[in-house]
Amino acid sequence: MRAFTAAAIQLAPLPGPLTTESVAANSARCIALVTACHEATGAELIVLPESATTGFTPACSTQELWALMSDIPGPIVDPFREVASARGIHLVVGTYERGQRPEIVYNSSVLIDPRGEVLGVYRKTHPFCTEAASGGGWVTPGDTVTVCDTDLGRIGMIICFDGDYPELSRIQAVRGAEIIVRPSALLRSADIWELTSRARAYDNHVYLIGANAVGADPAGVLYFGNSHIVTPVGHIIAKAASHEGWVSARLDPDEALRSLTPGSNIGQVFDHLRDRNLDLIRKHREDLESPASTAFPHT
Repeated sequence: MRAFTAAAIQLAPLPGPLTTESVAANSARCIALVTACHEATGAELIVLPESATTGFTPACSTQELWALMSDIPGPIVDPFREVASARGIHLVVGTYERGQRPEIVYNSSVLIDPRGEVLGVYRKTHPFCTEAASGGGWVTPGDTVTVCDTDLGRIGMIICFDGDYPELSRIQAVRGAEIIVRPSALLRSADIWELTSRARAYDNHVYLIGANAVGADPAGVLYFGNSHIVTPVGHIIAKAASHEGWVSARLDPDEALRSLTPGSNIGQVFDHLRDRNLDLIRKHREDLESPASTAFPHT
């Protein structure tokens, strides 16, 4: 990894029913903010929220959503490829993606390089209970882990609720991820949003860039923003409020683990990856793979 400036953009999708025109307008709004953010900050990596082309809750059938989306690469991401190439940046955009047939839609994150090429596509592996097709929602889960080599460093990709599951980010870190991007439309609370991002960054000693939606989606669900950038010691170095806009910060590998806590003269001596008890993990592998549920009542 080399030092560079990263940014997280937060914006609201258009209200009302999804149409071809509203998807195009959402994309145009994203691109306008990407352009403005790059001009203002010089960020070499810009992250947009989850499902930025539509809003998270589509308020339409899976088949209707499928018809409005495209394959990746395809028309849905082409405008983002163009702006990434024009600005010479790495760009992460959250969008729904067509599956093999109209019953299958993925919640995807796309990493585009400064030439406008798609470097990686990650399909959300832990859909939230309301969006999962198995629970009556519209999203089919993905089944792959995505870590991409870039000129900036190795970038791992998760989406929103994935951040609640430490195993996914740990696999990415073991595969060499130095930065994890987390496009989100998180609904629960700012405390949970910050807790999970800081934990995943600290667990794995990675930078984490979380871009969260604001405003209301087509179903009228409200989002609170609070996009942030977290260091490998779990410190938030940039944090937005609930307005449309962006936050940015300089990510520097030489400073990432220089001190035990931000600004401290005490050096960082431990390494959460190096110091794992692999014998214990191997001994209890079956426990990690066993189905389980909380012991507490819940709806």
